[in-house]
Amino acid sequence: MKKILLLATCVVLAACSQTHTPPAATTADTAAPADSPAPAAAAAPALKLYAMNCGELEFADVDMFADDGSMKGVARTLADPCYLIRHPGGDLLWDSGVPDAVADAPDGVRPEGFPVHVTRPRKLVDELAELGLSPPDIEYLSFSHMHFDHTGNANLFAASTWIVDADERAAMFSDKARGSDEFANYSALENARTVQIEGDADYDVFGDGSVTIHQTPGHTPGHTVLLVKLPQSGPVLLTGDMWHLAESREKRLVPSFNFNREQTLASMDKVEALAKATGARVVRQHVAEDFAAMPAFPKPLE
Repeated sequence: MKKILLLATCVVLAACSQTHTPPAATTADTAAPADSPAPAAAAAPALKLYAMNCGELEFADVDMFADDGSMKGVARTLADPCYLIRHPGGDLLWDSGVPDAVADAPDGVRPEGFPVHVTRPRKLVDELAELGLSPPDIEYLSFSHMHFDHTGNANLFAASTWIVDADERAAMFSDKARGSDEFANYSALENARTVQIEGDADYDVFGDGSVTIHQTPGHTPGHTVLLVKLPQSGPVLLTGDMWHLAESREKRLVPSFNFNREQTLASMDKVEALAKATGARVVRQHVAEDFAAMPAFPKPLE
């Protein structure tokens, strides 16, 4: 239990201290799926997006999510979803929530000296099982970023192909990260089959333009967002920790623990431009209203 308590505090730790200098756009460690031939079957009719409840974060004070002091003393419960994208070319898990071990705690986790109550109503493995899946069935894995509430169950998917921003991977396996309590959640990915995204280009997961990862550094060195172009519901933009609170997007609030403030603001502009260009529905992943507006699992968005 002490381990879990320490993990929960990692949600407010800044990422490793390094500058982000985008190199030329390449992939590393393995051939990118985008280089493979497009699936023979039409991808659009089968593309589905499932929203799973992978934790809740009840804060007594969300002051940390706005460095201008405007949210001081405000209480808020944040959603912590995972998303499964089902495509004819394979399944992609986007974020994995808080560790499944939190679900075993009768009243969740209340870290000493930290204003949050962490709970998880169901385990990720149980949610996948409801779709007839288990972790080894998931072909692709990607996270918006490295924090424990997004990578809490990463080691379950060490057999998947991990798609990650090169700067984020470097931060995750730095000496500083190796000394953190959250490192144990994703340590097995160090030797996983990996596609590293370098440079500023977006990454086409299945090679048909339906699911793309876009680099949006600032919250962490290699934070990313995911654009899913659904055939019936239209484009959906999953924005990770770009905006933690309902007020954050409109007021351009920057958390005090972000890796780089200027990069954060530039990434906000990039995401807004992407949403405008594609007409995408913007999902602020930690905002409870946005999660509640998604189809209740196991019903998908199609």
